[in-house]
Amino acid sequence: MRLKNCYKTADFRQLARQRLPGPVFHYIDGGADDETTLRRNTEAFDDFDLVPNVLAGVEDVDLGTEVLGRRIDFPLFFSPTAMQRLFHHDGEWAIADAAQELGTFFGVSTIGTRSIEELGARTSGPKLFQIYIHNDNALTADLIERCRESGFDALALTVDTVVAGNRERDYVTGFTTPPKLTPSSLLSFALHPRWTLNYLLRPGFDLPNVSRYIEAGSSVAASVMDYINSQMKVSISWDDAARMIEQWGGPFAVKGVMSVEDARRCVDIGATAIMVSNHGGRQLDGSRSPFDQLAAIVDAVGDEIEVILDGGIRRGTHVLKALAMGARACSGGRMYLYALAGAGSAGVSRAMTLLRDEIIRDMKLMGCSRLSELNRSMLARRP
Repeated sequence: MRLKNCYKTADFRQLARQRLPGPVFHYIDGGADDETTLRRNTEAFDDFDLVPNVLAGVEDVDLGTEVLGRRIDFPLFFSPTAMQRLFHHDGEWAIADAAQELGTFFGVSTIGTRSIEELGARTSGPKLFQIYIHNDNALTADLIERCRESGFDALALTVDTVVAGNRERDYVTGFTTPPKLTPSSLLSFALHPRWTLNYLLRPGFDLPNVSRYIEAGSSVAASVMDYINSQMKVSISWDDAARMIEQWGGPFAVKGVMSVEDARRCVDIGATAIMVSNHGGRQLDGSRSPFDQLAAIVDAVGDEIEVILDGGIRRGTHVLKALAMGARACSGGRMYLYALAGAGSAGVSRAMTLLRDEIIRDMKLMGCSRLSELNRSMLARRP
């Protein structure tokens, strides 16, 4: 598989599998337990068919919408994902550049591999910082202030990782951050010399947003599950979220909301947006997919808060179905991580441009010139 032959997410996944050592690929690709929810996140879209309108005279399509205080040109954005320089040395630079090119948000993870300051200086485009509440309160407060000083537009508090999901693929492969050689992984690293040499010869692995406070994941090899279980505050509450909203004072999303009751609580504490998400199927296996739960949440609070569908996106039609169901915008991770891993900046640009072109083409086929014209009359549930 070569980049020029990649046209869909499955193609970029194959390219990533070719180029990454096994433990690193499976970290991107895997989910929790039996990975039932991971699969369902995408399969859920197949339960609804699009019903187009014809002879609508659509020539130009406007994909613009407003989300988290910014007007964006593209209703799909880059959900924050961790440790991107493990997958390709371009890392978060590739995501920031592609987002600016497309005119959409890119998310930066607390445990990302480029600093808040570096990314704030790199782009003036819409920027979202994904934050956890750590055991060390000073770390959390410092992250918020650094985002403010670096010109980030919004925060997203991730609330579905109070403990780490049971990611059994990582146990099997021995994946840690930074990676360490084990008898079972040595052959895979040896068979991917391009990745291995890049990793060894470029600047050392670091998590610059947290490394001044903690060693885990920077100078000490640890699994992601160990990091979450040792560093994140377990007993976070709605009061914690409300305090963070007040401290930040700007657009604020709560990421990981799946129930109508929790959606209403987000409205009550003054959040700007809900990211309907199950962490890419990496936490509670057997939980609902975001698309399955979207209609209930939109019906309950869609007039009071922005609702963003996060996860499972593989095609432009998935975005159209979510928007027709009532989402303000969509976001995802694997849709661009496979492309990053396979071909760096060029891969991300190609993958996301193809998705944008799909959405434009599909909007014309649906007879819609603006996103606001998508509605539930254009969806039919399969028997």
